[in-house]
Amino acid sequence: MSVLEIKNLHASVDGKKILNGLTLTIRAGERHALMGPNGSGKSTLSHLIMGHPKYEVTKGDIRLNGKSVLEWPPDVRARNGIFLAFQYPEEVPGVLLPSFLRNTYTAVHPNEKLLSVKEFMDRLRKQMKLIQMDESFIDRYLNEGFSGGEKKRNEILQMALIQPQIAILDETDSGLDVDALKTVAENVKRIAHEDIGLLIITHYPRILKYIRPAFVHLMVKGKIIKSGGLDLATELEEKGYAKTLRA
Repeated sequence: MSVLEIKNLHASVDGKKILNGLTLTIRAGERHALMGPNGSGKSTLSHLIMGHPKYEVTKGDIRLNGKSVLEWPPDVRARNGIFLAFQYPEEVPGVLLPSFLRNTYTAVHPNEKLLSVKEFMDRLRKQMKLIQMDESFIDRYLNEGFSGGEKKRNEILQMALIQPQIAILDETDSGLDVDALKTVAENVKRIAHEDIGLLIITHYPRILKYIRPAFVHLMVKGKIIKSGGLDLATELEEKGYAKTLRA
């Protein structure tokens, strides 16, 4: 069973302290949501988990299945099963979407039998259909010219194909209309079965109504100050952060 443990994590960026003793454990099959006002450190946490060199851990640890990942570069973390769906996915001109996805799959699953091009393309087309991505994207470069919603669907497509151990979704719901939000959320729920631990970072509870996480955490000033179930997300929606914090 995969476990991501974040223990008493303190971190800074450009000399400014961002995280202040954050502790969180995510196990396979668990769905967690992390909410909080702007500047609370939610996206910083996602970058730290993936090993972004801009962010410095000053105290604490991040452990995957009992092993510290702090010395691992981002590609090693990804190869070991940590996946991040970016808030703002990058465009990569010149790299065709299927080539990127097949190489990524092979890197994350090196011990599996190498899929033939046909086998991989069959899997790709099946997942694209489920996520409601047009097959014309097969002939396009990675995220180049994609709308915001198309980029977010592409992140979920990667997650579906790679099948990571721990998946972090950094504001995947931002920029999605109602229909796209429902499609993305339903596919996240479909993909995040009992073998995947899920952390959803969001400002708004609308995506949580579809995914229905068992754990909701409120993050303020770099640490989790309150945890609960889906009722906590409802409370935050109804009262807002300020009133909830005063309660």
